[in-house]
Amino acid sequence: MSGPLVILMGPMAAGKTSVGRALAARLGVAFCDLDALIVTAAGRQIPEIFAADGEEGFRALEAEVLARALEEQTGVLALGGGAPMRSESGERLRGRRVVLLEVDEAIAARRIARGAGRPMLSGDDPMESWRRLAEERGPVYRDLAALRIDAGSGPPARVARQIMDELGLRAAGAEEETA
Repeated sequence: MSGPLVILMGPMAAGKTSVGRALAARLGVAFCDLDALIVTAAGRQIPEIFAADGEEGFRALEAEVLARALEEQTGVLALGGGAPMRSESGERLRGRRVVLLEVDEAIAARRIARGAGRPMLSGDDPMESWRRLAEERGPVYRDLAALRIDAGSGPPARVARQIMDELGLRAAGAEEETA
């Protein structure tokens, strides 16, 4: 099957982008973030897309961009938290090397406090939104995952190395980096 070597998914603040970059660097392949591809395709930032087109408009665009990415990308692809939720997207992901990055609520809360630009977490209690989304999305994530990793177990380089070990992937070059 062509497409990305590894696909990372999980809840917001699981570290998909930072782990994805570390993993791609270790493997010597390109890293691609689905949200960045969406921004490029739309010519607008994600909060702008949500504001103008609503969540359904964003999700439709996300599904189109994911379909293209699964054909065109060959390295590490990080998905947005909701990307696997559309049935057609889930079917496109099924049977691929999809890694679920899991993170506990306390770590997610620390990471979310440092970030911005997450339309799905807007409102008075971002962590309540995070918990609700994690509960809704968790069964789909677990169903699609070829591998589940605790993304709160250390820095991105350590998580990347664990993914490589679990999937039997070798680092680019002759010697393994240490972290």
